[in-house]
Amino acid sequence: MLIWINGAFGAGKTQTAFELERRLSNAHVADPELLGFALHRMQPSATRRDFQDLPQWRSAVVDTLQQAEAAHSGPVLVPMTIVDDDYFDEIIGGLRSRGVDLRHYALIASPQALRGRLRNRIALVPGGLRRETWALEQLPRCVAALAQARYATHIDTEHLSSNDVVEQIAADAGLTLTAPRLAPWQFQLRRLGVGLRHIR
Repeated sequence: MLIWINGAFGAGKTQTAFELERRLSNAHVADPELLGFALHRMQPSATRRDFQDLPQWRSAVVDTLQQAEAAHSGPVLVPMTIVDDDYFDEIIGGLRSRGVDLRHYALIASPQALRGRLRNRIALVPGGLRRETWALEQLPRCVAALAQARYATHIDTEHLSSNDVVEQIAADAGLTLTAPRLAPWQFQLRRLGVGLRHIR
């Protein structure tokens, strides 16, 4: 099974994926951003744009995730924002057409809530101001796109804790969580660690 965790920037995709991985007995996180960053590094800096616009990124994501899902005995967790309808159909539809058991979840929240989360992230991440400014600018198009029915299953995270989101996805996908919730202080330490490891 492949679980795609979609959402606007600030929705909690990465934290959700890694907490799901911790609480499941045999899960693997596969981050398509890594392919995008590799393609960027191969290009002159002046030509670097949104890597999702690169056909080779989209085809590599489909190929790589199909291989990962086939090779791994547990669920493969994919935290990645994708809100272009054509790209969504190409990637999500492409994986499903190849027989991948793909469950898609869009973490949604109001623009106000997402802005608050991103502003907190700016304050906590040194050197992250420019990237988060870009993320803030993307919120209107992300929120509008993800509200569409094609991006179901929707999970409204506005009033849910991270644990609630993880448990809702696991229940919907029919997955059994084998590890308990962390104590609040343990969860915050882990959350900080995941955030620091994923500064881009």
